[in-house]
Amino acid sequence: MKIKDIAIIGMFSAILVAVQYSLAFLPNIELISLLIIIFTLILHKKTLYIITVFIILEGFLFGIGLWWINYLYIWFVLYLLVTLFPKESTSLQWAIISGGYGLSFGALCSIPYFFMGLAGGTIRSGLQSAFAYWIAGIPFDIAHGIANFVVVLLLFKPIYKIIDQLARRGSNIVTH
Repeated sequence: MKIKDIAIIGMFSAILVAVQYSLAFLPNIELISLLIIIFTLILHKKTLYIITVFIILEGFLFGIGLWWINYLYIWFVLYLLVTLFPKESTSLQWAIISGGYGLSFGALCSIPYFFMGLAGGTIRSGLQSAFAYWIAGIPFDIAHGIANFVVVLLLFKPIYKIIDQLARRGSNIVTH
């Protein structure tokens, strides 16, 4: 990995943290999903480094809690999801994917609650714990899904263009 790659990974990781922090006052409205989709389309596997640095920085800044355990896998799930679709998908298609991802966020985040319930009893208690967490958050998941859909629909093209230009200025970072 070249120094330019490291610099761009650091810059894009910092952008994720800054965007997350600046929109924290808005419940379930975030640009992280949009940016990870775009980073994955442009930077491919280098996005894995960006996500990793972002997760570590989030833990340092906001503390390590159960929410952080979710971050250890939730953003990588989005990365994998994006890699399953053609790069040439339209803004509407990415908006639908991002909206569905936001809608499923609570279900994905309920996984640690399954293990917490399991540790305290049986598989049934694990399932009950995860299900209770997921159901309690459905209104937030609906808001998250709608917000992700709208954000990606409106901002995908302009932000893709900006990120693509920044990445190209970093020369060799755009690799397959």
